[in-house]
Amino acid sequence: MGDIADITDGTIDANGLTFGYLAAGPPDGPLALCLHGFPDTPHTWRPLLPELAAAGYRAVAPFMRGYAPTSVPADGAYQTGALAADAVALHEALGGGPDAVVIGHDWGAAATYGAANLAPDRWRKAVAMAVPPIGVLVNSFFAYEQLKRSFYVFVFQTPLAETVLNRAFVDGLWRDWSPQGAPDPTEEVDRVMDCLATPDNITAALGYYRAMLDPARHIERYAGAQRAADADGVRPVLYLHGEQDGCMGADVVAPGGDLAPIVAALPPGSRARLVPGAGHFLQRDRPAEVNRLILDWLAA
Repeated sequence: MGDIADITDGTIDANGLTFGYLAAGPPDGPLALCLHGFPDTPHTWRPLLPELAAAGYRAVAPFMRGYAPTSVPADGAYQTGALAADAVALHEALGGGPDAVVIGHDWGAAATYGAANLAPDRWRKAVAMAVPPIGVLVNSFFAYEQLKRSFYVFVFQTPLAETVLNRAFVDGLWRDWSPQGAPDPTEEVDRVMDCLATPDNITAALGYYRAMLDPARHIERYAGAQRAADADGVRPVLYLHGEQDGCMGADVVAPGGDLAPIVAALPPGSRARLVPGAGHFLQRDRPAEVNRLILDWLAA
């Protein structure tokens, strides 16, 4: 078993930004890049990082663009293509090889699909969690029950969003998206608010959602990466979803527990699993099970 005390922190420059990160494992091990989502930080990867390290990986969990201490991008680019380009640039800066793996949750899952499609020769396998591939996501998003859960996406399009996105709002999302009996989120919410410490950081976190619904916000520099992010991939993906996810409901992602449409939307050789008792933050809600599924997948 890995020791959480062995996690270190650092900074690295990639894609014109300075990224803060958490890391564990041997410097010469295969890179395992772990990407977080919203409203989240790399700290929710703390149960997984030591396990990846014990398996020989150099596990690195960066703070995503705009989340302090990582830089706020001057060009305001938050489209999926930019996130994918960040992951590929981090692979390069961290000295990753073709045996690297990429693991993402929520927005990190979107970045994972994009990075694996943009530069498939850099990654051996991928893991995506809580956000299904784009074809399934679009079909699920417009279901009535899902539109109710996704109210925040539409709030974030408005000028009121910068005022709304405060600690009480983030705490409410964590509690709504987690199942009954999940660990208390207070410490995680504190860490999120540290990442959103300035108005620029708050606007950055909102920028992901604004770029999601407004292509006019897309930056031409990332046009190629955006096309790759929206395309079918070739690297096999393990997809994990919490059975009690209060953000993206399993009832619309996999009605009746049917994961076949998700697997069909992923590259050949991919798998999908529902995690019992897990909500949106499944790597924190059920760490032992999620760690086992990920490590078994990477070892296969």
